[in-house]
Amino acid sequence: MSSDLLRSVELQQQKEDIGLKSDRPRLSVGDDVQVHYRIVEGDRERIQLVRGTVMRMSRGGGANAKFTVRRIAVHGVGVERTFPLHSPRIEKIEVLRHGYVRRAKLYFLRNRQGKSTRLKEKRSTGR
Repeated sequence: MSSDLLRSVELQQQKEDIGLKSDRPRLSVGDDVQVHYRIVEGDRERIQLVRGTVMRMSRGGGANAKFTVRRIAVHGVGVERTFPLHSPRIEKIEVLRHGYVRRAKLYFLRNRQGKSTRLKEKRSTGR
């Protein structure tokens, strides 16, 4: 019974694209992005910037699509944050550069420090 209900909800989401934001850029693994995320602290609201590399895109898609951004914080500590792609709390996503990668998940970056975490930039053919 519950699996039938889940399937019907998923079909409805696919048909109507409920809650999907059309202004989101096309993200891929290896991109350097800057996410403007709205945070509520008590009765105040502010926008926090998270700049880093997209480590993974979630499987599936639609309204449940997620992506994980890794950045290096103070004293070389790595911080990973997962965002729902179509969340109303995301103000905007800026793609700063596209990285050239040959993996779907960049978990190997967790073991690297400094310059070895850099990725080559993807070159576009200007023809």
